[in-house]
Amino acid sequence: MRGPHNIWRLIRTGATFERTGAMGVVLDAFKAPASLRLVARILGWPFAPLGMKGDLSMPPATRALTALGPAYIKFGQILSTRPDVVGDDLARQLSVLQDKLPPFPVAEAKAEVARELEVDVDKVFSEFSEPVAAASIAQVHMARLADTGQLVAVKVLRPGIEKAFRKDIDAFYLTANLVELLSPSSRRLRPNDVITHFEGVVRGELDLRLESASAAEFAATTAKDEGFQVPKVHWGLSGKRVMTLDWAEGPAASDLAAIDAAGHDRVDLAARVMQIFLKQALRDGYFHADMHQGNLKIAPNGDIIALDFGIMGRIDEYTRRVYAEILFGFIRKDYRRVAEVHFEAGYVPADRDIDEFARALRAVGEPIFGMDATRISMARLLNYLFEVTERFGMETRTELILLQRTMVVVEGVARSLNPYINIWDVARPVVEDYISKNVGPRATLRDMARTAQIMARFGPRLPELVEHLLVQSAVNAQKPAPSLLRTKLGWALAGGAVTALAGIALFY
Repeated sequence: MRGPHNIWRLIRTGATFERTGAMGVVLDAFKAPASLRLVARILGWPFAPLGMKGDLSMPPATRALTALGPAYIKFGQILSTRPDVVGDDLARQLSVLQDKLPPFPVAEAKAEVARELEVDVDKVFSEFSEPVAAASIAQVHMARLADTGQLVAVKVLRPGIEKAFRKDIDAFYLTANLVELLSPSSRRLRPNDVITHFEGVVRGELDLRLESASAAEFAATTAKDEGFQVPKVHWGLSGKRVMTLDWAEGPAASDLAAIDAAGHDRVDLAARVMQIFLKQALRDGYFHADMHQGNLKIAPNGDIIALDFGIMGRIDEYTRRVYAEILFGFIRKDYRRVAEVHFEAGYVPADRDIDEFARALRAVGEPIFGMDATRISMARLLNYLFEVTERFGMETRTELILLQRTMVVVEGVARSLNPYINIWDVARPVVEDYISKNVGPRATLRDMARTAQIMARFGPRLPELVEHLLVQSAVNAQKPAPSLLRTKLGWALAGGAVTALAGIALFY
């Protein structure tokens, strides 16, 4: 599937990028060497008339990707989360990629629902609207349940979308292999890994059962968050190609006129959207990774409603603590501590100078804190921080890139609602609360209890483990070496003592 027969797809892609003017933008973003630029021109320029024109009102890169179709649009959206790969300028351009395509007929959507759910659509739904939103992978219809009269949103995958994506992903792999072959320096960007990441994300979005599960998990983790809602999944009316959720009523977060007309407090909304995201990331380690204005609605009661759970982020507890300490260090202007956290976490190689790193961090933080509230930007801080850590040899961490990119998007949403928001004042109580509960003596005691609980599980197996060590020692040597035996027995007995103490600690 990834062989030479995909050459035509590669030529068509190159022709479209050449015709729309996107070729130079992309090559510049990747800092492509002369050899790769030459090949790209050879593949693109002679065939440019075969490329698609696209929407002339769009910037070159988004124009080309939109013209090439759903897989390319989605690829552009995923790349917008990887400024480490495409650079900040192109990432910003791709982040505003319009995820809108011509809808497919409502009759086809109803046929898909009938096939997937094995139901008579007209009996299950008393109403089934024309598409209210059409995206690269699926479209959404408003419907009414016949038995209860409740309004629901029915998301339906585009017919044949799986096959179309498989073909285009094969072409992407061929492109990645050619890039690595012609530009060895590009291997540090791991083009094949990027495509693999994209393929994994898309496969998840092509199975709406997984998105339904994400929505349900997200609803559970945020259930106690005041002023925030996640629509309920109707599992009986959901499957691999269809997902049904409660209908979310209210204007989009981008519709400021409608928000004002409804009498909502935009200052409060801006603070809440930022704090809700930080709680998701720090407290739960599970966050909505695509929280742009189009995926947020404002309910009549003022609650923020999240939509579209195709891209979710997850970070482990240790990384959450590191991230919180970094943010807290900047909030307190304790640049030495921020530097220490980077070294302790292994993000920066141990052979680098920690004092020099702290000085570089101060050069990042001080100018930002000197700005007035309208110019203070966490996005700017994260971009500068990325530049500094790259200079000091920090390796790319995908989970942090996604978290940072989402933070930038959420900050944009908050600032659109309230241009005068002070991001640091809003973030401080959430970060301080997390630090107080998860860093320090309380967290240490909780970690010790958790470790003891895990170790205590092995208590009943200790006699068996000791016996196994003795037998194994006898097998390995006709006459067991006393020192070796004593060593193994010593470790076994030490383990038993620790486990016993752990049990006692748990008991008390």
